[in-house]
Amino acid sequence: MSTQREETAPRTADLASTGGVQQAEPPQFLNAVMGIAVAVCVVVSLVHIALVFLHVAPPNEITKRYGAQIDAWVNPFFEQNWRLFAPDPETATRQISVRTRTTKDGVAKVSDWFDLSAVDYAAIENNPFPSHTNHNMLRRAWVAYLETHGNDDQPHSERAMMIQQYLRNIAVQRLTAHRRAPFEAIQLRVITKPIARPAEVGNSRPAPRPVADVRLLPWWAVSNDS
Repeated sequence: MSTQREETAPRTADLASTGGVQQAEPPQFLNAVMGIAVAVCVVVSLVHIALVFLHVAPPNEITKRYGAQIDAWVNPFFEQNWRLFAPDPETATRQISVRTRTTKDGVAKVSDWFDLSAVDYAAIENNPFPSHTNHNMLRRAWVAYLETHGNDDQPHSERAMMIQQYLRNIAVQRLTAHRRAPFEAIQLRVITKPIARPAEVGNSRPAPRPVADVRLLPWWAVSNDS
C-alpha cells in the first residue's frame, strides 16, 4: 500500500502544477509537417546557393551543359553583376531618361524628358545604406536589354520580350511615382559615356574626351497592368 501511495503522489503534484488539466503532446502529424517544411526550405536554399555559385563561377562542364537552366533560375530576380575570380567593373556611365505620349482630340502630345538615373543617384548620394533597388535595378535591366536585343531593338526570343517588358515596367513605375498625369506610351533615351582612362605617368598630354552615345528606343504602349 505504501508503494502505491508513493507512485500516485508525483502524479497528483504534476496535475496540481498544471492547474488540474493534463497537457496533451502536439500531434505527430503537425510535427511531421513542420519537419517536411524545414527540410524543403533547407534543400531549396542549398540548391539556390549552388546555382548562384555556378552562375558566377568560371565556365566549366556543368555550366556548359546546364547553362540555360542555371540562367533561368538566376535571371532576372537573382541576377549577379560579377564573376568569381574575374570581376566585371563598369566601363561606362549611363543616363536613362523617359518621356511620355498622350493623345487628345486626335493630337499627340509628347512630354519633356524625365531623368530616371538622376532619381537613383539622388537616393544613393550621402546614404550610408543605399537601396539595392536604387543602385542596381534600372542599370541591370538596361544591361540585360542590351544583351538580348542587340542594336535593332527587336525581341527575338521569349527572354528578350520578358526583359523588354521588365525595363518598361520599371520606367513606368518610377515615372508614375513623380508624375501623376496619365499617358499612353513611353520612350526611353539612354546616353552612354565611356569612363575615361587615367592619364599615363609622365604624359602631359590630356587624355581624349570620351564620345557619348545617344540611343532612342521605340515607343512602347503602356497598359493598366504595367
